[in-house]
Order: sequence, then C-alpha cells, then structure tokens
Amino acid sequence: MGKKLINFIILLPLGILLVLFSVANRAPVPLALNPFDPADKVLSVTAPFFVYIFIAFIVGLVAGSLATWFSQGKHRKRAKSHQREAVAWQSEADKQKTRADEIAGLTSAADKLPAP
Repeated sequence: MGKKLINFIILLPLGILLVLFSVANRAPVPLALNPFDPADKVLSVTAPFFVYIFIAFIVGLVAGSLATWFSQGKHRKRAKSHQREAVAWQSEADKQKTRADEIAGLTSAADKLPAP
C-alpha cells in the first residue's frame, strides 16, 4: 500500500507536468534534415516541439539502458559462471551424501549380522 501511495505521489505531479509541457509546446516546428538547403521539403519534418523533446528523451533512455547493459556484461558473465560452479558443487555434495548414506546402510546391516 505504501509503495502505491509513493508512486502515486511522484507520478501524478510528473504526469501533470508532462501534460502542461506538451500543451505549452504544441506549436509546429520544422526539423530540417538537409544541412545545405533547410527549405527542402523532402528532408524536413514538421511536428509539435514536445514530440521532438519526447523522442530525444526516449532515445536517450534507450541509449543509456544499452550502455548500462553492455557495461555490466562482465558481471552477468561472472555471476553465470559462479552459478554453474555452485550447481556443480551441489551435485558433487549430493553424490557424496548418497555415497555416505549407502556406506552407513552397509555398516548398519553388518552390525545386525550374528557374530561368528
């Protein structure tokens, strides 16, 4: 309940600010992709300014996420290696325990045999 309330307290004002930003920046702005002739209509796009800002934000978010993912690859690789090693050690421990139980079972059976 507390986490939902905190998210609500943070996300509601953020959402209101985004709507206000979008309403304030809704004038169409041309984006010229031809540096030699900015008036070229083929390589230009006209959209509200907030669209460009949101696209830049999303591209930055994706680029940052990818950079983090690739920079942490060595840690994921090491964790996977340690996990495989732990599984191997666990299976070895299980084998040794089974072997010890078999030996204990044989010695207890030998104790029940009549003495000669």
